[in-house]
Amino acid sequence: MSVIVTDSGFAADDWTGNFCSVGAANDSVALDVPSDIMPDDIPLTDGLQMIRVDFPSSADGRGFTIASGLRLRGFTGRLRARGHVLADQYAMARRCGFDEVEIDDDLAARQPEPQWLARANWKEHHYQARLRG
Repeated sequence: MSVIVTDSGFAADDWTGNFCSVGAANDSVALDVPSDIMPDDIPLTDGLQMIRVDFPSSADGRGFTIASGLRLRGFTGRLRARGHVLADQYAMARRCGFDEVEIDDDLAARQPEPQWLARANWKEHHYQARLRG
Protein backbone atom coordinates (compact mmCIF):
# COMPACT_ATOMS: atom_id res chain seq x y z
CA MET A 1 0.00 0.00 0.00
CA SER A 2 0.98 3.62 -0.24
CA VAL A 3 0.21 6.91 1.41
CA ILE A 4 -0.31 10.19 -0.43
CA VAL A 5 1.18 13.26 1.24
CA THR A 6 -0.25 16.71 0.51
CA ASP A 7 -0.18 20.03 2.33
CA SER A 8 -3.14 18.71 4.36
CA GLY A 9 -1.30 15.59 5.56
CA PHE A 10 -1.69 11.90 4.83
CA ALA A 11 -4.47 10.60 2.60
CA ALA A 12 -5.42 7.50 0.69
CA ASP A 13 -4.69 7.43 -3.03
CA ASP A 14 -7.74 8.72 -4.91
CA TRP A 15 -6.30 8.07 -8.38
CA THR A 16 -8.23 5.20 -9.96
CA GLY A 17 -6.69 5.18 -13.43
CA ASN A 18 -3.78 3.15 -14.71
CA PHE A 19 -0.29 4.49 -15.28
CA CYS A 20 1.48 3.90 -18.58
CA SER A 21 5.15 4.06 -19.37
CA VAL A 22 6.51 6.90 -21.48
CA GLY A 23 6.82 4.57 -24.48
CA ALA A 24 3.07 3.85 -24.40
CA ALA A 25 2.00 7.44 -23.83
CA ASN A 26 -0.07 8.10 -26.97
CA ASP A 27 -3.54 8.33 -25.41
CA SER A 28 -2.62 7.90 -21.75
CA VAL A 29 -4.16 9.95 -18.99
CA ALA A 30 -1.38 9.07 -16.52
CA LEU A 31 2.33 8.43 -17.00
CA ASP A 32 4.98 6.77 -14.86
CA VAL A 33 8.35 8.30 -15.63
CA PRO A 34 11.77 7.12 -14.48
CA SER A 35 14.24 9.41 -12.78
CA ASP A 36 16.71 9.23 -15.65
CA ILE A 37 14.47 10.77 -18.33
CA MET A 38 14.92 14.28 -19.66
CA PRO A 39 11.83 16.47 -19.13
CA ASP A 40 11.74 17.32 -22.85
CA ASP A 41 11.43 13.60 -23.66
CA ILE A 42 8.13 13.28 -21.80
CA PRO A 43 5.22 13.61 -24.26
CA LEU A 44 2.64 16.12 -23.04
CA THR A 45 -0.56 15.06 -24.79
CA ASP A 46 -3.93 16.82 -24.51
CA GLY A 47 -5.53 14.14 -22.35
CA LEU A 48 -2.64 13.75 -19.92
CA GLN A 49 -3.92 14.34 -16.38
CA MET A 50 -1.15 13.00 -14.13
CA ILE A 51 2.57 12.32 -14.24
CA ARG A 52 4.21 10.26 -11.50
CA VAL A 53 7.98 10.68 -11.21
CA ASP A 54 10.06 7.94 -9.62
CA PHE A 55 12.54 8.69 -6.84
CA PRO A 56 14.68 5.54 -6.52
CA SER A 57 16.69 7.05 -3.66
CA SER A 58 16.36 10.02 -1.34
CA ALA A 59 19.82 11.07 -2.55
CA ASP A 60 18.65 11.19 -6.19
CA GLY A 61 17.46 14.71 -6.98
CA ARG A 62 16.79 14.26 -10.68
CA GLY A 63 13.04 14.08 -10.03
CA PHE A 64 13.09 17.68 -8.82
CA THR A 65 14.61 18.75 -12.14
CA ILE A 66 12.01 16.73 -14.05
CA ALA A 67 9.15 18.38 -12.14
CA SER A 68 10.51 21.86 -12.71
CA GLY A 69 11.05 21.15 -16.40
CA LEU A 70 7.51 19.81 -16.83
CA ARG A 71 6.01 22.91 -15.21
CA LEU A 72 8.19 25.16 -17.39
CA ARG A 73 6.90 23.28 -20.44
CA GLY A 74 3.34 24.11 -19.37
CA PHE A 75 2.12 20.89 -17.75
CA THR A 76 -0.75 21.86 -15.44
CA GLY A 77 -2.01 18.40 -14.44
CA ARG A 78 -1.28 16.50 -11.25
CA LEU A 79 2.38 15.92 -10.65
CA ARG A 80 3.31 13.25 -8.11
CA ALA A 81 6.66 12.24 -6.67
CA ARG A 82 6.81 8.53 -5.83
CA GLY A 83 9.30 6.57 -3.84
CA HIS A 84 12.10 7.60 -1.54
CA VAL A 85 11.19 11.21 -0.82
CA LEU A 86 11.78 12.20 2.80
CA ALA A 87 9.77 14.62 4.91
CA ASP A 88 12.77 16.99 4.84
CA GLN A 89 12.47 17.09 1.04
CA TYR A 90 8.73 17.84 0.94
CA ALA A 91 9.11 21.63 0.70
CA MET A 92 11.59 21.28 -2.16
CA ALA A 93 9.23 18.90 -3.94
CA ARG A 94 6.39 21.41 -3.70
CA ARG A 95 8.58 24.32 -4.83
CA CYS A 96 9.70 22.33 -7.88
CA GLY A 97 6.10 21.75 -8.95
CA PHE A 98 4.97 18.51 -7.34
CA ASP A 99 1.40 18.51 -6.05
CA GLU A 100 1.79 15.43 -3.87
CA VAL A 101 4.17 12.71 -2.76
CA GLU A 102 3.49 8.98 -2.72
CA ILE A 103 5.34 7.05 -0.02
CA ASP A 104 5.09 3.48 1.18
CA ASP A 105 3.64 2.48 4.53
CA ASP A 106 7.08 1.79 6.02
CA LEU A 107 8.29 5.33 5.34
CA ALA A 108 5.00 6.74 6.67
CA ALA A 109 5.58 4.82 9.90
CA ARG A 110 9.20 6.05 10.21
CA GLN A 111 8.28 9.62 9.34
CA PRO A 112 4.73 10.16 10.60
CA GLU A 113 2.33 12.80 9.40
CA PRO A 114 3.43 15.57 11.84
CA GLN A 115 6.92 15.52 10.29
CA TRP A 116 5.43 16.14 6.84
CA LEU A 117 2.97 18.76 8.09
CA ALA A 118 5.86 20.67 9.68
CA ARG A 119 7.05 21.33 6.11
CA ALA A 120 3.63 21.94 4.56
CA ASN A 121 3.99 25.72 4.73
CA TRP A 122 6.53 25.47 1.92
CA LYS A 123 5.86 28.93 0.47
CA GLU A 124 7.19 30.71 3.53
CA HIS A 125 9.71 28.40 5.15
CA HIS A 126 12.63 28.52 2.76
CA TYR A 127 16.08 30.01 3.00
CA GLN A 128 15.18 33.25 1.20
CA ALA A 129 12.39 34.03 3.67
CA ARG A 130 14.77 33.36 6.58
CA LEU A 131 17.41 35.67 5.07
CA ARG A 132 14.92 38.48 4.56
CA GLY A 133 14.01 38.33 8.24
